[in-house]
Amino acid sequence: MATASYPLGREAEKGSLPTISEYLGWSIDHKIIGVQYMVTTFTFFIIAGFMAMLIRWELLTPALDLLSNGQEYNTLFTLHGTIMIFAFIIPMWAGFGNYLVPLMLGAKDMAFPWLNAFAFWMIPPAGLLLLMGYLVGPAEAGWTSYPPLSTIAQYSNDGQTLWALSIHLLGVSSILGAINFIVTIKNMRPAGMSYFQMPLFVWATLATSVIIVLAAPFLAGALTLMLLDRVAGTTFFDATAGGDVLLWQNVFWFYSHPAVYIMVLPGFGVLSEVLSVHARKPIFGYRMIALSSMAIALVGFTVWAHHMFTSLQPELRIPFMITSMIIALPTGIKIFGWLGTVWGGKLRLNGSMLFGLGFLSLFVIGGISGVMLASVPVDIHMHDTYFVVGHFHFVLFGGSVFGVYAGLYHWWPKITGRMMNLRLERIHFGLTYVGFVLSFFPMHFSGALGMPRRVAVYDPALQDLNVLTSLGAFILGISTFVFVANAIWSMRSSEIAGANPWRALTLEWQTTSPPPAYNFVGEPIAFEDPYGYGTDASRAYLDAMEKRFGKSPAFDKDKDRAISSEAPLAPEPSGD
Repeated sequence: MATASYPLGREAEKGSLPTISEYLGWSIDHKIIGVQYMVTTFTFFIIAGFMAMLIRWELLTPALDLLSNGQEYNTLFTLHGTIMIFAFIIPMWAGFGNYLVPLMLGAKDMAFPWLNAFAFWMIPPAGLLLLMGYLVGPAEAGWTSYPPLSTIAQYSNDGQTLWALSIHLLGVSSILGAINFIVTIKNMRPAGMSYFQMPLFVWATLATSVIIVLAAPFLAGALTLMLLDRVAGTTFFDATAGGDVLLWQNVFWFYSHPAVYIMVLPGFGVLSEVLSVHARKPIFGYRMIALSSMAIALVGFTVWAHHMFTSLQPELRIPFMITSMIIALPTGIKIFGWLGTVWGGKLRLNGSMLFGLGFLSLFVIGGISGVMLASVPVDIHMHDTYFVVGHFHFVLFGGSVFGVYAGLYHWWPKITGRMMNLRLERIHFGLTYVGFVLSFFPMHFSGALGMPRRVAVYDPALQDLNVLTSLGAFILGISTFVFVANAIWSMRSSEIAGANPWRALTLEWQTTSPPPAYNFVGEPIAFEDPYGYGTDASRAYLDAMEKRFGKSPAFDKDKDRAISSEAPLAPEPSGD
């Protein structure tokens, strides 16, 4: 039981940012590895985003003009999708987990530090393999790489082989990281921290890791069969020689639909952290939000065939339609929990909160269109149209990428020890939100009107919708550089953040910013409820930590950032 006062512990050891050479070399410090993940994957995000700009430039007109032929267009959307999914979103969340999970658990590092470093160093060569396809003829079978386009030589280049090897490396990296997370969360929680006292980001990381360990080996098996078909003359996917062309689709989607939750669940965890802290409210329905992550992880393995409604036996369509709709239930639990969290809260509209609220609003739209596509009649009509493209971008960009930005703004002070520029945060959010809606919402209409995906030449009647989509995409591209400029400004001239500028209760904020080499001096003192804002005990805990580490100087200078130390539930509100 918490009391009104807390021991201060020893004098806090001040941490410092590692040097550039430390970030560029081998390290087993989970914090350095986490930043290596984030910077590397964000670089791939910019590369894939540039490819998206070229795609949308081409689609400004109904005829080919920017690109010389359709094969170049095929290459662009193949590498754009592959890099965004496998080299950006999935490993980016591994970077967040690497940096934050040990700190949130009060641990000094991950369970297997060397394995942690090895898992990261598989990612740069994998990304380079993807891009090296341009030297030998790049992959052009789409990010799903369905046979026969991906297996028969006359339909594909040698870059398709490099594509399969690259995804193999990225998959092995994910499996190694997931094993590390599961062992760390199971064995390295501090004394007194039960599973239901863990931060919800840790719960989300645990659920994500379970999916990876169970699903990624299936993708590895499918990739091995593809490589054998391409280089050893086997015929696993060649129907004319006794193979099964649909085998790839079954195994690929058995991994790749759960992979949607690999990309989104960590964002759910980020959203739970951000909304509670910046609304100064306890999480509404903590246990249900935690358990719903595990429910999504398990039910996610029962829905893969809805990607195959057009080729699936009719008697199998209904069961997969039902499971595809059922999985909306645990997600809905989270949505209502987050709405209950912000309701009546003291919202601090900084970058992390704005992107968190943006995540919430856009993901709901993506979820609604997902329920529509789970219906067999709608899916058969919309299959392989831009309606599907709009849907999954609302889920994966409106969810995952908005979650990444919310997390970066929230934990930037902890990682760097510096504050970001609040005005640039808000400009970045405004451009991103407007650009996103302009870009991806019209896709639902162009898809409903019959525009197929993965084409560079389309019906001139759909040009106005495509121009609007391209305009939004260009705004999105510009918004990215606002974030980059803010990050550079922060490192060069911004104010010091202090240990806990948000007055948060989770353990990563109960050490210096940035943390010292082994995270904590002595054993960290965890508060009994990581979201217990609005009580005398939580105020006493935060005040004790401020006496030990000092109050954040940023809020003394910037009244727009200032927060109340009192959450709305407190009986006697008082300002900082």
